[in-house]
Amino acid sequence: MSDLQRLMMEPTDHHAQALFAGLSDISISQDIPVEGEITIPMRSHIREFDSSTLNESVQNTIMRDLKAVGKKFMHVLYPRKSNTLLRDWDLWGPLILCVTLALMLQRSSVDSEKDGGPQFAEVFVIVWFGAVTITLNSKLLGGNISFFQSLCVLGYCILPLTVAMLVCRLVLLAEQGPINFMVRLFVVIVMFTWSIVASTAFLADSQPPNRKALAIYPVFLFYFVISWMILTFTPQ
Repeated sequence: MSDLQRLMMEPTDHHAQALFAGLSDISISQDIPVEGEITIPMRSHIREFDSSTLNESVQNTIMRDLKAVGKKFMHVLYPRKSNTLLRDWDLWGPLILCVTLALMLQRSSVDSEKDGGPQFAEVFVIVWFGAVTITLNSKLLGGNISFFQSLCVLGYCILPLTVAMLVCRLVLLAEQGPINFMVRLFVVIVMFTWSIVASTAFLADSQPPNRKALAIYPVFLFYFVISWMILTFTPQ
């Protein structure tokens, strides 16, 4: 058996010797540098690390969010068909606008029962309850938009009405009269139309063609109620 194994190994040994015979004559030239470092491509990992916000400072995070909110405000002020509000939705802008509008509609009277005007909680509930109702109506009609995307669009489109409330507060500083009311009426109508146009520019394509009117009608009522609250506001 040992002789047979030796006979079987001899062809393999001769084959290996023939294969590596020329390697003994190869020498590494001194002119060729053989020093260096082995690097592993990490670009994809570096990009993922840079895009992460875990190591981002609080100031940078706040500034980034404020810039995003400002860009969405510009899309509302210059309404056009765009998916920016739908793709990068957030609720910071709607929250800021809702709080600002509720504070401006808040009267300075201590006795709220005799005041009769909308209080902060009432305005807050009306705005958010109306937005949620419109969103549910849109989903029931077969709209291809998510719940929070609809809230984002409806909330950001309150911006023109918030501007109208600010202008009305400034106009009310002057003496009240027919001219004062006509100026406020004109401002409210313009900003109401602006809110309708801006919201429909973002939400119209998300509804079935034969149900767009059913989806836009609640939006009209929503902004009309807010506009009526702004127009009928009188300071104490």
